[in-house]
Amino acid sequence: MKSHLFAAVAAIALAAGPALAQDAAPISGAAMGRHIEVLASDAFEGRAPATPAEAKTIAYLVEQLQAAGLKPAGDLKDGVRVWTQDVPLGRFQIKGPVSAAIKAGGETLTLRQGEEIAIRAAANGADRVEFKDAPIVFGGYGVVAPERNWDDFKGMDLAGKIVLVLVNDPDFETGEGDFGGKAMTYYGRWTYKYEEAARQGALGLLVIHETAPASYGWATVANSNTNEILDIVRPDPAAAHAPLEGWVQRDLAVDILSRAGLDFAALKAEAQTRDFQPKVLEGVTLSAAYDVDRQQIVTQNVVGEITGAKRPDERVIYTSHWDHLGVGAADANGDAIYNGAVDNASGVAAVIEIARAFAAGPAPERSVNVLLVTAEEKGLLGSEYYAAAPLYPLATTVAILNLDAPSPAGPARDFSAAGDAASDLQDMLIAHGREMGRTFRPDQRPEAGSFFRSDHFPFVRGGVPAISYRSGLDLVDGGVEAGLAWAEAYTASKYHQQDDEYGPDWNLEGMAQDAELLYRLGLTLANSSDWPAWRDGSEFKAARDATASARP
Repeated sequence: MKSHLFAAVAAIALAAGPALAQDAAPISGAAMGRHIEVLASDAFEGRAPATPAEAKTIAYLVEQLQAAGLKPAGDLKDGVRVWTQDVPLGRFQIKGPVSAAIKAGGETLTLRQGEEIAIRAAANGADRVEFKDAPIVFGGYGVVAPERNWDDFKGMDLAGKIVLVLVNDPDFETGEGDFGGKAMTYYGRWTYKYEEAARQGALGLLVIHETAPASYGWATVANSNTNEILDIVRPDPAAAHAPLEGWVQRDLAVDILSRAGLDFAALKAEAQTRDFQPKVLEGVTLSAAYDVDRQQIVTQNVVGEITGAKRPDERVIYTSHWDHLGVGAADANGDAIYNGAVDNASGVAAVIEIARAFAAGPAPERSVNVLLVTAEEKGLLGSEYYAAAPLYPLATTVAILNLDAPSPAGPARDFSAAGDAASDLQDMLIAHGREMGRTFRPDQRPEAGSFFRSDHFPFVRGGVPAISYRSGLDLVDGGVEAGLAWAEAYTASKYHQQDDEYGPDWNLEGMAQDAELLYRLGLTLANSSDWPAWRDGSEFKAARDATASARP
């Protein structure tokens, strides 16, 4: 899931930037507001995928893109492109009780689901997961990074073994080293650790929870992992998921390591070096058994295009997720609809109006596509599916420009992005912002890993330079103090709550300003023959370089 742009804003101190550019923008804030008012209305029931609200949402998006002058660019059906891309998803839920126990010496420790351990429903295709007395290996941070000459497994055969790993990456504790200091790399994400365990052939992987390096508490872990799990439908799910995936409480990890004669603090320090050796926990094993209910649903991405005049097979893609949380339990006011006005009707509205601006002008040299994705709130699954089964090659996708929850607090002197894109694309964004009189402010909490939690990221893993834009906080009307006050109030009372609704107090000119900046960047990319590239040392550079022969 994404790390919201308003999280931990109190830590940010911004300097005043230059005056805003005075040139007129082709983006209408009022038009954006009309889209938001519709999409975030109660009639759209919170836009949850695979519910009756999805059909209504898709119909509106298609109608608006068609009216804006785009053409359908989704699936081929009977040789003709339609407006949508089918996204088949697996739905997995643990059925019945979870049995889990640690055996150490002559003692058996029974583990309670959601308390000491949080086991995810198996997404590897199994209806039942059951194993007895599996050996446990402490695998450091669970990282294999050839470009950093780093391998936490050192060739150990992990078949039939459960791997216990630390959260985040090796630089988090000290703030310096081979993984970018405090800024989290992809190797620090739990999603990566699960993927690597599957590649290594492990029976399972458990992440040791610690609040600071995870950037959230155990309650978040328990709530997210013990409920329904969704994933894209994969041709070989076992290649992406080991049978067991989950988390354990830090205190439990310290206890079972000590029962094997190992010291947690000493192991953590050793794991921060490339000389780390994985450790089998002698005399300690894990047993588990539980059933999994598997179902399949189909939801949809919406895809439109302005076809390039000279190089139509090269594409700049704007992304934004149309889904939100749907209908849930009623709040104290009896409201059960999670309207999702800021998150993310606003991003969708901005992308529609950016597309309208492109369609109104001369055709760009490259194609410009709009990809409005589903199931972001379930784990970036719409974008994950597109990146795994792209309608158009990732190798000739120039860049991804993602918009998620632009702020309705008004124009700002600054702007930001989730994490550090570490590419020419981010440099181009900064330059265009400067031309508009705006200052770029780096992500103030890169250790939280927000770069990996928005819809641009599945494309990043495929090597495509991508950025997830964030609105600024240094407001023209009220400065940083006003920006922080708005952000804190939104996070406290509206984010992922029923009160995220469209309001008459919204200042839509800030959203229009943000959309204008991304339009300018996209226009430059669409009329260029250059290809943004990852900086040396990026963990995503190798994936892009591997497809270099496909680009002119």
